[in-house]
Parts: sequence; C-alpha cells; structure tokens
Amino acid sequence: MWSLPEVRWATAATLLFAAGGICQLAGAPPWLWWSLYLTCYAAGGWEPGLSGLKALRDRTLDVDLLMVVAAIGAAAIGQVFDGALLIVIFATSGALEALATKRTQDAVRGLLDLTPDQATRLSETGGEERVAAADLAVGEVILVRPGERIGADGHVVDGASAVDQAGITGESVPADKSAGDEVFAGTVNGTGVLRVRVSRPAAETVIARIVAMVEQAGATKARTQLFIEKIEQRYSVVMVAATVALFAVPLAWGVPLQDALLRAMTFMIVASPCAVVLATMPPLLAAIATAGRHGVLVKSAVVMEQLGTVTQVAFDKTGTLTEGRPHLTGIHVLPGAKLPEAEPTRTEPTGPEPAKAEPTSAKLPEAELPEAELPEAKVPEAELPEAKVPEAELTEAKLPEAELPERRLLALAAAAERGSEHPLGRAVVEAARAEGLTPSQAQEFGSEPGRGVRARVDGLLVEVASPAHLLGNDGNGDGSGNEASAARLVARLQEDGHTVVVVRVDGEVAGVLALADRMRPGAAGTVAQLTALTGTAPVLLTGDNPRAARRLATQAGITDVRAGLLPADKVTAVQRLQAQGARVAVVGDGVNDAPALAGAHVGIAMGRAGSDLTLDTADAVITRDELATVPAVIALARRARRLVVANLVIAFTFIAVLVAWDLLGDLPLPLGVAGHEGSTVIVGLNGLRLLRDAAWRRAARLANPS
Repeated sequence: MWSLPEVRWATAATLLFAAGGICQLAGAPPWLWWSLYLTCYAAGGWEPGLSGLKALRDRTLDVDLLMVVAAIGAAAIGQVFDGALLIVIFATSGALEALATKRTQDAVRGLLDLTPDQATRLSETGGEERVAAADLAVGEVILVRPGERIGADGHVVDGASAVDQAGITGESVPADKSAGDEVFAGTVNGTGVLRVRVSRPAAETVIARIVAMVEQAGATKARTQLFIEKIEQRYSVVMVAATVALFAVPLAWGVPLQDALLRAMTFMIVASPCAVVLATMPPLLAAIATAGRHGVLVKSAVVMEQLGTVTQVAFDKTGTLTEGRPHLTGIHVLPGAKLPEAEPTRTEPTGPEPAKAEPTSAKLPEAELPEAELPEAKVPEAELPEAKVPEAELTEAKLPEAELPERRLLALAAAAERGSEHPLGRAVVEAARAEGLTPSQAQEFGSEPGRGVRARVDGLLVEVASPAHLLGNDGNGDGSGNEASAARLVARLQEDGHTVVVVRVDGEVAGVLALADRMRPGAAGTVAQLTALTGTAPVLLTGDNPRAARRLATQAGITDVRAGLLPADKVTAVQRLQAQGARVAVVGDGVNDAPALAGAHVGIAMGRAGSDLTLDTADAVITRDELATVPAVIALARRARRLVVANLVIAFTFIAVLVAWDLLGDLPLPLGVAGHEGSTVIVGLNGLRLLRDAAWRRAARLANPS
C-alpha cells in the first residue's frame, strides 16, 4: 500500500490538516496553523494541480484543477481551513482509487502464477526434458507427476488421477481424469501420473483467458465514467468563467480591486462543489461502515450506489449457495451383505448384541453436490425401492442404534478410507466420527487414482471405490445378485444428483454410500427475499452438471438454471442478462467466477472461501459467508441512494441561493462561508443517520417483509 505515491501524499496531507486543525482550536499562533494548512495544500494538491496544468496544455479543464484553484482562492480571502478540507477530500479519493487498481492488478498477476513456469516434455523416444511452460507447442506431450500443477491445457493420453480443478469449474471434489479427458493449466494433479497432449498454446489457456476477461471488464467499467467526466468538464469551465467575469467586469467598471476580488472569491467559495461532494459521500460512507459491521465489505461509495440499482442477482453454486464440500447423505446396505456381527471399532461394543435386522437403507437428509466425479451407471429400467430422501436442508443426522447394518457398513468404509486424502474419503470418515464410531486400524492400505481405496479391516478385505470400478466399466455389474441391485440403486442416486461410492467386502458388494454438497443455511430464504426486493427471481450460473444444479435450484427456489458453464460462458450469460436491461449482481467465490464478477454491474464474493482474485475483483465481500446479508445490503444501498438524492437537493438549493445572492445582491463573506459550511453540516448529519445499527435492522426488514 505504501509503495503508492498517492497513498503517501494523501496520508501526509491528512496528518497536516489534522495538526493544523488542532493548533487552530488550541489557540496557537496563526502563523503556525497557517503554515500547516499551506503545507497540506502542497502535499495533497501538487499532483492534481500538475495533472490539471497538463490537461490545460491539451485544452481541457478538469475538476481537479478547479478544486486546487478554489482552495487557493479560499486561502486568498482568509478561509484556509475550507481550502485544506477540499484538498484532503480529493487527495484521499485519488489514493483509494489507486489502491483498488493496484490490488486488482496484483491479484491478476497472482492468478498467472498458478500456471507452473516449467513442465516436463516427453520426446518421441520417451525421454524427459524440462522446458518453459510458455514454450510448449500444440501436440506435444507433457508428463505430470503426483502433486504437480498441470503446465498446459490438453487431453490425457495415458494414466489416471484425480485433478483438483476448482479454480476453473468450481467443483468442490477433484475430478477423475483418464485417457481422453480434458485437463487445464494451473490445476493440481492428485496421486496418479498423467501424460497430457497439449491442445492450446500458453496464451490461450483457460487461465490466460480468465485474466484477459478480468482486464477487459475493468477497462469497460472505466469507459462508463466518460459521461461523468463530461459533466465535470462543463461545470469546471462554467465556474472558472463565472469567477473570472465576476472579478474582471466590476474591475473594468471602476470597482476597487479588493472589492472585486472579494466578490469573485466569495463566489468561488459558495459555488464550490465541496458541499455537493459531502452531500453524496456521508450517506454512502455511513452505509459502507454499517454494512462492514454486519459482515459485508463494500469497497467504495460508487459500489454502494450501484448496489442500490441492482435489479437481478446471479448466484454461483458450489461454495456460494452450498458449503463447497461433500457430506454423507445416505447409507444403503444391500440384501444378504456379509458384514461383521460387531461394529469394527477399536473399542469393544458394550451390551448384548441386538438381533440381526432385515437390511434397510439409512435415510439422511439430502443436499447437493457439484458435478459428480464418478462415471454414471447406465442400467435398464428395473423395480427397486426409491432411494430418495426428504426434501430438506442437510444436517448431520445420527443413525438410530437399531440400524446396526448401516453402522457396521459405515465403520468398515471409514476404516478403509482413513488413509485417503480424497474429499469423499474424508467425508466418510467425518460421518463415522459424527456417529460416535472409531474406525479400526486398517492394514494393507492401497489407493488407485480415479478409482478408490482398498484395505484389510479386522481380517476383511474392504474396497470403497467408484461404481465403474467395482461394478464394471459401464457401472452395470455382471447382472446377478447384489451387483445388479447396486447398479440400479447407483443409477437412481446419481439421477438425483448424488456422488456415489460402492463398498465391497471380501469380493461381495455390501452397500452403497451417497454423498452430496450441503446447501448453506438460509439459502432458500435469501432467494425468496431477493425475488421480493428486486422483483426478479435470481439466476443460477454454475460449472456443475445439470442434474446437480437443477436439484439444488429446486431446493433453493430458483427456476432459471444455467449449468455446465466455463468462466467465459458465465461472462456471456451475465452480458445477455444485462443486454436485456437487467442490472446484475453476481455472487461467487472461485477463480472461475472472477470474470463474471468483473463484468457484472456489481460483483459480490464469499469471503471465507473466496480466491484472492475473486476477493480483489469483487466490488463487495461477504466476510462471514452469510447469504442473508446480500438482500440486506442491497436494501441498505437503496436507502443510501435515497438519502443521496435528498442531500443533493439540499446542497444545490443552498448553492443556488447563495450564488444568486452574491450575483444579484451583496453577500457578506462571513454569511457566505456560514451558508456554505452550514449546508455541508446539514447534509453530513443527514447522511450519518445510516451509521446507526437501526439502519441495518431496517434494511433487513425491508429485505424480508414477512
């Protein structure tokens, strides 16, 4: 931050202004606080003054130079405090703008660092050579070892592994990759070895295109400010011309020099837009402070104003509407499964063992999972009891003690998965611990990338793997016994948007575990509030598969679902919505959301799990990941905009009256200063009403009338 000269000069000007104010109030000699104020002029005003002089050379008069001239004019007639305040306001504004620009640029450069500098290129004879990733050509084959970042976009030609590509697609679970599958530069390889044929040059990778889209969107936003600059230009010209005329014309008619200068400088003071600036800023800054206390960081006053004009909200799915990690949602024991009579735990079970019950399916509340990483089982239509669960938000449900087959199956699977680093394995282990189970120590543990794990637990060979691995390449099984039943169950669960793993004990399929991401608490209520507040239902934009997206959307109350989107597709979707007249706020968390956030009317990031680029690209950040704050901050922004309008009316009324008095009558300088400062105080206090906690509570009530 301190590397920016704008920040250093603005800080110096502010400190000098504060010191001058303290000395003036303390009754120090005038020469002392005058010196401090004039030094504040120099520290905060030299850069906009120089910029304004350069603009003059190009025959352009900008508002920065006008403010410096107004400040100098104020000092010329003894109102040095007013001029110093004006200098500090503009210096601070320029510093904040420079800081925001630098942070975004640093985040973009950090994103490019995700792609490794070097990659291992394979020759036609199989030899290995370390080369710069930027030098890789389309058609060349690279070797990606476990844990390495993939050096280029391409397709797998050999090997199998699970690849963490959350930054590109938003999937919370690593995607299984094998021959023929596409992989992206900058994503992280799992435990397998991959050979990848390069399909795009370095400048055209998905990561590179994300960076280009963020920069392009930022430039587009800057061009929208041209209208404001035209208004500033015209105001500056009119004000300077009027000031010069007020000085020159009376002087030509014989008015004494001091009287003509006093009238002109009085006009410069009362016509100064300082009151207008303060009329606009206090409500917006107060709203920013109030939102920050309640978990929403709004990065600028402009953003707060834009939030108040939002007419539609677009949500990402994984990590935004959902928590972004899998949870166990169902345990299904197959008929005739060979399970141990006692739960395989480190401690001996207490009490008599209950009679063996007929196998059942433990029902856990459902939720959603991003794009399933396991191949879908394709089976013929057959009768099987519905493996569906109640429509409800997922909570950590406890298995009844009577459902011992399910507890034993979970304990076996958790024991086998204890050594796994895969998110699905961790979810199984966490579910077992939540049930009070302590999995046994597994022996002979082994992991096959993209397939699953196997281990020996209490003498039993336990395998926990994808349906494609344990039920055959097509996931259909061999058509007999438990494999056929498991295949039908897998198909139903996958159709409902779950990720499914199969558990096999001593070579016999024993059961199926269903996992899914969990919808954030209050997501459905947030969607309903936004619909009522904006008059338009939110949209779901996700890179996940359509089945999982539709199911989550149904639970959240969203009807417009656009799934299977890459970052560029999300940008296109947002542009189409805005072309139809909507002012879209995009809410997301991942690198893949950054271009859409940058291109939207307002970008809102989830703070806890958000990537650095997303947090820096976003206009606002939800620091506590509470979705309910989204409609509340929009309602607060709308109230702030109403106060801005009211304050502008007050400020312009004062300016018009004082200017007319000065032009048509004889406005005493003290009265002009009092009127100018009085209007500033009035609009400032009016805007500061939003600092109260009651303002947030009122905004929350407006967002949720029920």
